[in-house]
Amino acid sequence: MTNTAAKSCPMCGKPRVADFAPFCSQRCKDRDLAQWFGDGYAVPGRSASPEEIASANWPEQE
Repeated sequence: MTNTAAKSCPMCGKPRVADFAPFCSQRCKDRDLAQWFGDGYAVPGRSASPEEIASANWPEQE
């Protein structure tokens, strides 16, 4: 088991808290999520066109 308190929060640099790992608080956890929703982060690669997405062979949902 690793010691999460020895590492720092990726948002603010404060020590991590196990309940919010890898963050230090709910606030930093929410700030990170907002970055994803607001296109602050991106996965490298080209964007898919709407036609590619529509014609993709998606697995059936149960």
